[in-house]
Amino acid sequence: MRDLIIGEFRASFTEVPFDVAFLRITAALILAGLIGAEREWRRKPAGLRTHMLVSLAACLYVLVGRELGAIDFTDGTGDLRVDPLRLIEAVTAGVAFLVAGIIITSGGRVHNITTGASLWLAGAVGLAVGAGQLALAALATGVVLAVLLVVTALEKPTDAEGVDD
Repeated sequence: MRDLIIGEFRASFTEVPFDVAFLRITAALILAGLIGAEREWRRKPAGLRTHMLVSLAACLYVLVGRELGAIDFTDGTGDLRVDPLRLIEAVTAGVAFLVAGIIITSGGRVHNITTGASLWLAGAVGLAVGAGQLALAALATGVVLAVLLVVTALEKPTDAEGVDD
């Protein structure tokens, strides 16, 4: 039994080595954690943990997709039947479901739309990190934090249309 378990772990990292997978998962957590910390600081419904989990899930989808891509899923003619773009579609659809539950309308006002958008972006950060695009993910995280911190400071407390982040 012990040899079976060890064999399973050794066979798990054929396309993306363990240390690379660990780095990518950690980076996804840290980068989304920065975004989530800002939302947490503003006492929004989706904060640190939610953003980190969304990003981690997105990163894991890409890593699993890479591993699945290394498996021979041919149809006998040599044509591969794995589409990495479906990973992005799955993450986007899943995060959209979460976001829909966070955004509410009450008394003619929309609440938590910025938090919903930041969750959506955390999914994109996780996808980028999982694909090995750490610099792109870090750049996007920096831009998002600038938008959330700087632009919010420049905005009026509540606009006339009744939208509240």
